Amino acid sequence: MFMDRLADKVKKLGNPTVLGLDPKLEYIPVSIRNKNAELYGNTFKAASECILEFNKRLIDAVSDIIPAVKPQLAYYEMYGTEGLRAFEETVRYARDRGMLVIADGKRNDIGSTSEAYSRAYLGETFLEEGVSRPVYDTDALTVNGYLGIDGIKPMIEDCIEYGKGIFVLVKTSNPSSVQLQDMVVIDGRKVYEVMADLVSEWGKDSVGKCGYSAVGAVVGATWPEELKSLRERMPNTWFLVPGYGAQGGGAGDVAGAFDKNGLGAVINASRSLMCAYKLKRWEGSFSEEEFDIACREEAVHMRNELRMVCNL
Repeated sequence: MFMDRLADKVKKLGNPTVLGLDPKLEYIPVSIRNKNAELYGNTFKAASECILEFNKRLIDAVSDIIPAVKPQLAYYEMYGTEGLRAFEETVRYARDRGMLVIADGKRNDIGSTSEAYSRAYLGETFLEEGVSRPVYDTDALTVNGYLGIDGIKPMIEDCIEYGKGIFVLVKTSNPSSVQLQDMVVIDGRKVYEVMADLVSEWGKDSVGKCGYSAVGAVVGATWPEELKSLRERMPNTWFLVPGYGAQGGGAGDVAGAFDKNGLGAVINASRSLMCAYKLKRWEGSFSEEEFDIACREEAVHMRNELRMVCNL
């Protein structure tokens, strides 16, 4: 099961960090952009080659200290088929370096459409004459559960069959999440608590040896009290926690996400790692060309901060 593999990687590296790979061209050194512009012009091909080189160098810099990466699909889809090629090659490269890959797509649909999403990222696509093959073959996928079990069941089935995982949106990190997720329903629960209870129910038949199910939850670092209460409410659910770093969340904010063994959560950081050379902490220490070295230094700093609150 995916959560067992994730738990093993976190324990082995002593690090519950996830590197978010959400690349924009402005994050990428000018030298890389100029080189590819000369080769391919101002094209999507040039952009995708820039992204791929950027991602590979970041992965090389941290693959021995960070257990997983989380590419956000929107940053690849915006460059069309070339962007999706960069996504596919990034996934393959990260997995070849021993990292787990969480595709951040927040997919949401029902019936055969949900099955199609699941086959693309978690399972296999059936071809002619009984042949099926994996497509992107990521280890896990973020999903939106607000269509109910119809949209989740096909993904759970593939998680069990192929040893994959999903992370369902429960309490997201953005400030306006309160407009919907904090509304109180007739039985006194808030909407995010209703979703939390559904996630626990959906995952009850896929609990692995680590004590966590294949159905995880996305809970933002920007809501520390809710994070703590949800940890108590969802003892068998692994959390994917965005909002650390550039969005304002710190180590103290995510302390409540972990269980007594320092497991149960991975903390995602994107801009604060990808663009670490721009941080005040490292200002003047690294040039733009040394973005990968700066990323590693910031990753070590983040790991050490998280170890203080999760007791790994």
